Amino acid sequence: MKVSELIVDFLEHCEIEKGHSQMTVQNYDLYLRRFLEFAGDITPGKIVPDLIRKFRLQLNRMKDKQGRTLGKKTQNYHLIALRSFLKYLAKRDIKSLAPEKIELASIDEKQISFLEPGELTKLFEATNIEKNDLIRLRDRAILETLFSTGLRVSELVGLRRKDINLEQGEFSITGKGGKSRVVFLSEAATARLKEYLDKRRDNSPALFIRHRVSKKVDEDISQEFEEFSHLTPRTIQRIIQKYTTIAGIGKKVTPHV
Repeated sequence: MKVSELIVDFLEHCEIEKGHSQMTVQNYDLYLRRFLEFAGDITPGKIVPDLIRKFRLQLNRMKDKQGRTLGKKTQNYHLIALRSFLKYLAKRDIKSLAPEKIELASIDEKQISFLEPGELTKLFEATNIEKNDLIRLRDRAILETLFSTGLRVSELVGLRRKDINLEQGEFSITGKGGKSRVVFLSEAATARLKEYLDKRRDNSPALFIRHRVSKKVDEDISQEFEEFSHLTPRTIQRIIQKYTTIAGIGKKVTPHV
C-alpha cells in the first residue's frame, strides 16, 4: 500500500479506536498531507532518515504569506504526527522507519508566570472597590473559583448553576477532547459563590452572567431572563486586568496565571 492510503486508515484509527477529537484528527491530517506533498505518494519502506532530514529542512524554511517561518513548536507538531503514523504502521507490521528515529527539536522553556501570596491577596481585595454589590460578589467569586479549581477560562464561562454542588465542594467538568475530570472548590470559593448566588434574582441557568450597572440593583436583578447573558472569555480577561491594575500588580496577569 502507498502512504496516502495508509494515512486515511491511520486517521480513521485515530478517530475510532483512539477516540481523538475531530480537531486532533484534522491537525494530524494537515501535518501528514504536508509530508505527503513533500515526499510524494511513496511506499512506507521508502521513509528513511535522510528523507525525514530533508522534510525537516523544508519545514524550517517554510514561510506563510506574511513571510513568517514556522515556529519550532509547530515544526514539532508535524514530527509528532509523523511519529504517531509510524507507530501505527509498526503495530500493523508494515515495514517502515522506526518512530523513535524521529527526534523532536529542542525548544526553550518559557518562564512560568505566577502570583506571590501577597499579590494574590491584593488581587482578591481589589474587588472591594466595586460599588455595585452584585458585580463585586460576582467578580470575587470568579477570582476565587479560578484560583481554587484551575479551570480554563472557556470552562469557567460555560458553567451552569446546576453544575455546582456547594455542599460537596466539588463538581465534574468536561474539558478538552470531551474528557471529564473532577475539580474541587476551596472553602473560600464555596463561600463566595454562595454569597453571589444568594444575591441573584434572575432565572439565568449560567453560573456567571452580565449585570447592568445601575443604582437600581434590586430592580435590575428582577428583570426577565433576556436581560442577562453569560460572560465570555474576553470579559473574564478584562475583569482580571481591571483588578490587576487596581491592586498595583506590575506583572501581566491572565486567567491562566
